[in-house]
Amino acid sequence: MAPQTTARTEFAAALNQICAERGIEPEVVLDTIKAAILAAYRKDYGIDEEIEYEVEIDATTGAARIFKNVGKKKEDITPPGFGRIAAQTAKQVILQRVREAEKDAIISEYTEKVGSIINGMVLRFDGPNIIIDIGRGQGTMPPQEQIQSERYKLNQRLVFFIADIRDTMKGKTIIVSRTHPGLVEQLFAREVPEVASKAVEIKAVAREGGMRTKIAVDSTQEGVDPVGSCVGQRGIRVQAVINELAGEKIDIIQYSQKPEAFIASALAPAEGIKVELDEERKKAVVTVPDDQLSLAIGRGGQNVRLAAKLTEYKIDIQGESGEKAISVTGKEEYEIDSLGLSSRVRNSLVAANILNTEQLKGKSKKDLKAIKGLGPKAIAEILEKLK
Repeated sequence: MAPQTTARTEFAAALNQICAERGIEPEVVLDTIKAAILAAYRKDYGIDEEIEYEVEIDATTGAARIFKNVGKKKEDITPPGFGRIAAQTAKQVILQRVREAEKDAIISEYTEKVGSIINGMVLRFDGPNIIIDIGRGQGTMPPQEQIQSERYKLNQRLVFFIADIRDTMKGKTIIVSRTHPGLVEQLFAREVPEVASKAVEIKAVAREGGMRTKIAVDSTQEGVDPVGSCVGQRGIRVQAVINELAGEKIDIIQYSQKPEAFIASALAPAEGIKVELDEERKKAVVTVPDDQLSLAIGRGGQNVRLAAKLTEYKIDIQGESGEKAISVTGKEEYEIDSLGLSSRVRNSLVAANILNTEQLKGKSKKDLKAIKGLGPKAIAEILEKLK
């Protein structure tokens, strides 16, 4: 009798062990197995949709029987040899439930880590997306989260920001990023003890991934120099962050509660800046010496654009001669947004992963024609804006 007893308890032991390890109720698994067994019976033998069928499973042995209810009569219609099919189906269902439970557990674990950084390795390329090994799970890095100047290679190890848990066609997906402003913030928290201890507070971050970041810092403790703490002796701390970001430029700015002073600092390295505020409309008219104008604006308008993002003020900037040079809102998501393209053209470029003007300038008319959504009128608009 011992072998029979062992056989009888094997199914129950396996079921209970799996459910305990994966946090699944046995009844949930059994109900799923019943539905799968009925589906297998329907496929092989067919059923009458007008009749009610039910599956009974012995939770101890795993033996399954199929019944149909005809009136008040319950008729056993289990085909000879159907036990083997039922056992295979039960095994497949349990394995599927295990995989689902494992994925749910991983998603739950990484949901708590959203907003933090993690070491990862480039695992494979999936179309425009890059799949990253992040430990227990895998993260997906879409094109918009990739730094354009970086060339990713298989088995390459980098630091990533866990940006989101997103619903996709493949279910819940962990989204990781190399362009998110939070990556810079978390790297400073790792490299600067004063940031980690909250003695220095990061008030705002404005970033164009791979190109330049402006970060505003303030001290919460008397005697602590926030900018000096982040720079470190001989620049060692900020350089560690720069190295993690493949040489991205980083401007560390002293935060001020006075918008005029904050805006002036945010437009560094330009000097001699005068700021007139319209606080109600969150707008600033900035005047700089003519010989400082190009510094204040920056290449492709990048410096003033990041200053507007950092301070959350619309900035109209002009030289002392009085001629208005540029106006930015700070809401531009990518550098190409400063061109003022129509939304259709802009979205076509973003979909093609063209996010800055340098990329556009390197494209011929033939290259632009190859981009989905760009016709002759759109190309003419791009070329005109680039002038």
